[in-house]
Amino acid sequence: MKRNKRIKFLEVIKEHVLNNKKEYAIISLIFIIGIFLGVFFVNNMQEPQKQEVTTYFNGFIEKMKGTENLNQMELLKNSIGQNIVLAIVLWFFGTTVIGLPVVFGVVLYRGFCLGYTIAVCINIMGLQQGTVFVLILLLMQNILFIPAMLALAISGFKLYKSIIKDRNKENIKIEVVRHTLFSLIMLLILLLSSIIETFFSTSILKGVIKYF
Repeated sequence: MKRNKRIKFLEVIKEHVLNNKKEYAIISLIFIIGIFLGVFFVNNMQEPQKQEVTTYFNGFIEKMKGTENLNQMELLKNSIGQNIVLAIVLWFFGTTVIGLPVVFGVVLYRGFCLGYTIAVCINIMGLQQGTVFVLILLLMQNILFIPAMLALAISGFKLYKSIIKDRNKENIKIEVVRHTLFSLIMLLILLLSSIIETFFSTSILKGVIKYF
């Protein structure tokens, strides 16, 4: 029974992606461009900036090593708050025609942040240690976070195209409701990524950071 539900769920996801492949391609490309911009920015920083980033990063590592018990509830609260704000921003600007550039900008910015973080870790810690650190720090929560964020942006993009093609108010209302319901589902996935980040990624990082 559970297997059948899982198969149906995967089929729904597959159908959704295939029906919106152009939108996924565009949004994914924007995100990837953001990653490359983040990496490019780090690789072209001036020496004083590199020193500042290195000092901050090493301070973060030492703080993690010296902290006996992390305040996980506070971390969870902050992560959930950030993801709720992200979902609201993408939902709201996705419902307005003029807000689409903001949606694209958010996706580009999140890609930039990811690329920046990856590049900083690898530049400071070296390829081997930096890659391991990045996988522990970013991989688990981003498995859910990135697809949910991209799907939110794509839903807004799809709504924008629907409004442009069809000016019928009733049809627009239906599309807005669909966008809202879809956004709520993606918000739940974002909240799940917050839980993974707080109770799994952070705990694993805390356990292995003494080896870095």
